[in-house]
Amino acid sequence: MKLGLNFILGIVFGIIMTKSEAISWFRIHEMFRFESIHMYGIIGVAVILGAITMYSMKKFKIKTLTHQLVTYTPMKLNVKRHIIAGSIFGLGWALMGACPGPMFVMLGHGFLIFIVVIIGATLGTFAYGVVQDKLPH
Repeated sequence: MKLGLNFILGIVFGIIMTKSEAISWFRIHEMFRFESIHMYGIIGVAVILGAITMYSMKKFKIKTLTHQLVTYTPMKLNVKRHIIAGSIFGLGWALMGACPGPMFVMLGHGFLIFIVVIIGATLGTFAYGVVQDKLPH
């Protein structure tokens, strides 16, 4: 049942990403060159929708699929760490033209080169997990 729901949500996510042009390299390039507000609008809507969803789930005590209440611990601001991490993420996004969500949508569209991108992102996440304790947090 959960697998079917996830599959349907993935299809809906892919359609939304495609129709909003969030997977368009041209739109991403426009954003990084500050030539258009299109992508900033999409990101802004996602942030606002996420905040409303989190607030509603906490207020009405809606549980996750694993039957846990939604909680979060605010992260302490560390300017150096956040600038470095954001720069690495942004560099990857700018070079590949996709952040983690659209990578899978692009693969679904038949751009097989994104297999390499997904493998790279997975290996990068794994590498972070290995050295995480040695990094300044």
